Amino acid sequence: MEQFLTFGVVGLTTAAIYAVVGSGLVLTYTTAGVFNFAHGASGMLSAFAYWQLAFGWGWPVPVALAVVLLVLAPAFGLFVERVLMRPVQALGEAERLVMTVALLTGAIALARWVWDPNTARPLRPFFADTPAIKLGLAAITGHQLLTLAVAALVAVGLWLLLNRTRSGTEMRACVDDRALASLAGASPQRAGRLAWILSTQLAALGGILIAPTVALDAAQLSLLIVSAYTAAVFGRLRSLPLTFLGALVVGCLESYLTGYLPQNDYLPGLRLAAPALLLFLALLLFPHRRLRGRDRRLVRVPLPTARGSGVFAASVVLFAVFLMTVLDEEGLISYGPIFSLGIVALSYVPLAGYAGQISLCQLSIAGIGAVVWGHLGAQGQVWALPVAVLVAGVVGALIAIPALRLSGIYLALGTAAFAVILDRWVFTLPSFEILGVRIALFDQGSVEAAGPNLFGWRLDSDTELLLLAAVFLALASLAVAWLRRGSFGRSLIALRDSEAAYATLGGRPLASKVLVFALSAAIAGLGGALYGMQQRTVTAEQFNLVANLPIFLVAVIGGLGAVGTGLFTGIAFVAPPHLLGHFGDWAHDVSTLMIALAGMGLAHSPGGIAPRFRAEWTPLARDRLLLPVTGGVLAVLWALYANDLIGGAMFLLTALAVGTALRVRATARLEGPQPAPDPVEWWGLRRPWRTEDQEVIARGLAGSK
Repeated sequence: MEQFLTFGVVGLTTAAIYAVVGSGLVLTYTTAGVFNFAHGASGMLSAFAYWQLAFGWGWPVPVALAVVLLVLAPAFGLFVERVLMRPVQALGEAERLVMTVALLTGAIALARWVWDPNTARPLRPFFADTPAIKLGLAAITGHQLLTLAVAALVAVGLWLLLNRTRSGTEMRACVDDRALASLAGASPQRAGRLAWILSTQLAALGGILIAPTVALDAAQLSLLIVSAYTAAVFGRLRSLPLTFLGALVVGCLESYLTGYLPQNDYLPGLRLAAPALLLFLALLLFPHRRLRGRDRRLVRVPLPTARGSGVFAASVVLFAVFLMTVLDEEGLISYGPIFSLGIVALSYVPLAGYAGQISLCQLSIAGIGAVVWGHLGAQGQVWALPVAVLVAGVVGALIAIPALRLSGIYLALGTAAFAVILDRWVFTLPSFEILGVRIALFDQGSVEAAGPNLFGWRLDSDTELLLLAAVFLALASLAVAWLRRGSFGRSLIALRDSEAAYATLGGRPLASKVLVFALSAAIAGLGGALYGMQQRTVTAEQFNLVANLPIFLVAVIGGLGAVGTGLFTGIAFVAPPHLLGHFGDWAHDVSTLMIALAGMGLAHSPGGIAPRFRAEWTPLARDRLLLPVTGGVLAVLWALYANDLIGGAMFLLTALAVGTALRVRATARLEGPQPAPDPVEWWGLRRPWRTEDQEVIARGLAGSK
């Protein structure tokens, strides 16, 4: 009984923190329509800032708390609302989701850059020197008592704010009907701004309270928010009382699993994955009609031509050949994953770009492909590669079945929960048997992956594996382009535009979703298997949710509807860390931070960079005179570089300058001479009248006087 009460106290304390953090999530979602994936990162940064002030610099604890909770947290909330979220408020739910994912990724990278993750930073609990208070058979520490008191004060304070103040009434009115509230004199922007400030302060409170009980680690603290996600989903993302109830369920479940879960090699990860499992179940079981509807701004999906697709595929292979000839062994190891991870990123195109289904577990599925290849293709058996692709596709179809009733933010939450379940439990399992078949994943360690054996020729060198991955990326890009041009691709885009209209016209939304999930998972599995070959040895940490987020962001930046996104993502994700690596070990965090900042610029280019890049360089690709000239110049530069007559920087700068100049010339040749402007007296007759014409005429008349 004493043990039961002790774990109950711990569970209530943890539930109190989840309730505080989860209520902040509900505030921002109900007032601004934004589900903040970076909510946990706000608490994580606040915990690090509190440690820096109180323990790193020796400030008094009350002063440090006041600075963090009353200055830094509100300032961060205002910054997020004004600079990041307001520009994308007019966009769809997917764009707002990407913005918060970028903020989460950037916050983790920033914390790792500023605070070395290899240095321990313990936080003393509050009232650590105060004796525990006996409550019958159980005891409660001062820190636990403070946590419970803070949760109670937050609950009372939020009730008073929402029900007894003008600001709270304004917030509730904006939740019910923003347009009607505006007509009545309320300000949705003011209500959203207040919600972001309060939400960030609540996240800071939760982060500071939970940090003494866990390691002060950027990724771990940020992902503890999964439990708060579960609490918020219990509240339908609208009800604060139900959010507190959900937090109680999650906190007690975690605590009692810690105390009463049987001790064996298969169940420890279950306790860590329990909040994610509960989140997945809550998303599936709660009535969808009671959840907030989705909003979407459709982005045009480019239609690749057959000639353009072939040229792009050939360019991928030529780029690989170029890397083979100019990179040394270390460079091949560093830049080889451009093509294998590019295939993983390409899997987002049919799923998210064509069908509009957001997934945050593609890299986890790639891990399944790597594991299957590592175990079945240990001797280079070629048949193991299609098996790895098939297994990954089956897993994707299995994910799609329970996710069929989810969409938008709920699908993103469900796939993120699935990734966490794989990270924390499934990938940590030792080998086991099902119906006499032995199944081994990472087997609590690492998995070795060898190159394939093609007709007696063992592809095992870094050069051969790089070319193999490039060929598969080229073929996969052609397949995705062919899919876009075919009837199934058009069906997926119709499904993305309107599921109801698609079903009305005879489409089968459920079957299409399962097929596209399976297809994208198969592509990701192929990329994972090739990535495993290139890395020689892979671990579960390489395929977790935190590692997936930057790849997802780069794919979004490139353009989820563009076939070239795969190659773009591979280059943008792999190259910067190695180019910056000469300056220090912090290069990876800085490059991830750069990716996050680029993702935050989504509002300025929601269609992606790859389509714009293609439009800018298409005139040169179609110019029959300048295109061979470009190829000849690049071939000469290539030969000079390969023979050590020029350096790498000179090669890149010269190639960029020549290519840009020829592109500009090709664009001018395509457009031809511009017609002479119409005389002033013909304005409004030969062309429509423009509003600026009046100013031009007025200035001309003023100058003639």
